[in-house]
Amino acid sequence: MTNKNEQMNIVIAGHVDHGKSTVIGRLLADTDSLPKGKLAQVKETCRRNSKPFEYAFLLDALKDEQSQGITIDAARVFFKTPKRHYIIIDAPGHIEFLKNMVTGASHAEAALLVIDAEEGVRENSRRHGYMISMLGIRQMVVLVNKMDLVNYDQQVFDSIVREYTAFLDGIGLTAKAFLPVSGMQGDTIAALSDKMPWYTGQTVLESLDSFQKEALPVDKPFRMPVQDVYKFTKAGDKRRLVAGTVDTGTVSVGDEVVFYPSGKRSIVKSLERFNAPSPKEFSAGNAASFTLQQQIYIARGQMAARADQPAPQVSKRLRVNLFWMGKKPMEKGKDYILKVGTVKEPVRIEEITSVMDASDLSSARQKDSIDYHDVAECILCCQHAVAFDAIDDISATGRFVIVDEYEIRGGGIIREALADDQQQMRQQVMQRNLKWTGSSIGREQRWERYNQKAALILITGKRNTGKKTLARAIEQQLFADGKTVYFMGIANVLYGVDADIKKPGPDQTHRPEHLRRLAEVSNILLDAGVILVVTAIGLTKKELEIIQNVVDSDLIEPIWLGEEPTDIDFAMKIPDLADLDETLGSIKTLLQNKGIIFKP
Repeated sequence: MTNKNEQMNIVIAGHVDHGKSTVIGRLLADTDSLPKGKLAQVKETCRRNSKPFEYAFLLDALKDEQSQGITIDAARVFFKTPKRHYIIIDAPGHIEFLKNMVTGASHAEAALLVIDAEEGVRENSRRHGYMISMLGIRQMVVLVNKMDLVNYDQQVFDSIVREYTAFLDGIGLTAKAFLPVSGMQGDTIAALSDKMPWYTGQTVLESLDSFQKEALPVDKPFRMPVQDVYKFTKAGDKRRLVAGTVDTGTVSVGDEVVFYPSGKRSIVKSLERFNAPSPKEFSAGNAASFTLQQQIYIARGQMAARADQPAPQVSKRLRVNLFWMGKKPMEKGKDYILKVGTVKEPVRIEEITSVMDASDLSSARQKDSIDYHDVAECILCCQHAVAFDAIDDISATGRFVIVDEYEIRGGGIIREALADDQQQMRQQVMQRNLKWTGSSIGREQRWERYNQKAALILITGKRNTGKKTLARAIEQQLFADGKTVYFMGIANVLYGVDADIKKPGPDQTHRPEHLRRLAEVSNILLDAGVILVVTAIGLTKKELEIIQNVVDSDLIEPIWLGEEPTDIDFAMKIPDLADLDETLGSIKTLLQNKGIIFKP
């Protein structure tokens, strides 16, 4: 009986010219999924052009004919059987297009892998199998295609089954079945063939229908990467909606939710839907939005979890298995972008543990880069901590892609979180957020009253560059403009809050703790809505990260003063104070462009 609501995504993969398009075209023809007369039309076109007909031609003929009742594009084919609806995701077999499998196969519940009976198992056959395994797809059927070209020889089929089964055993994947087929002749596509009496198993269509639909992971801990936070202002509407798609689990009104990696928490006040009644709960697969009882600042990229369930892992260092598809090697020392959930985070390779060629499973341990089509076990180090789950715990939040020069060049799975140098500090901040007694006046209410956005203007640079002169001038300028602003030199903290650890001389032992305490004082003043101007000598990227762990990083505007090079990501670099008025004008423009103060 047809389940009109059930849909299954299946990826089809295989080496170039092994016949994927022919198999897909034959499936469309044999399930009556083609527009009326289309098959005859394509056959007639081939006859007129003295060109042998191939079922693969059906895909080209249908690409621009969505209005005729079928949707086909370069990557997806829609059709149905009496049991369910299918989307076939085509992962192009050519070596240049393997990267499409990262986005294609990652949304699939099962896989068809096509191998040419005449050519046998090729490099891409093995690479595709490894990718399918790596992406966590456990239901796979192998189609040994073009059996007509080997005279339907069972020995040829059995040889391919033995060779590819041995390969799959090496990567921990088991094929559900091997099917001898001919896409061109239609053998074993929709019906068994009398040309292969030695085969009595399932047809391709029967294999599709035998795949088990994956149950939505509602029994897993709640995970929702935050897509955005929406604020409504019309007619006094004060709601702030935290929005995203629920990957796993459920959330209901009254649940306490924690946002990672910040550790901020609140209780769900209401579940919201656009122009529809509020549901009782949001569960895995739902686009969701909810409001919170206590307004807390949440940014895109945070991961929502329930306080009564196991928490995601949080770290800057991740042990991963990574498949690289960039023409240029992935190298140590170069910055890339890691995308996991909705977060985009700068990342570098810290260590390459081992590298394997996915086509033959050979390993090379002594490598300083990951080459085209290599599979590597490595340690990645992010600029800031990110929230995720190990792939064995929750697959949806355990996958990632690597972006290089605005293109996806790699992807993989997270095996585990590793300890990093700021782990203890993050725990302290999470404990602070847990115990924080919030004001009844929200952050945005203060910003609206003060006609400004809170910000930490962090002026740093080498000694004797005029940091205090600039900081005091900024304070005076903003105060004259009616802003709520305060200058705080680091000495204010060193000889007060830090008096118990302050030591004379050049000893830098306690500098990380000095910066942490400076950041905690800053965090309180920022929560009060103040524009805070702070000076600190020669901050490094690592030291700036200490402050960013404590203070919401999007409230920090680092300004580097001096000609010397720096590794921090600054909002502005000022060579000198030769023209202080011009410098103040540039800083004011920066603050206006960032929305901290408003343009007249």
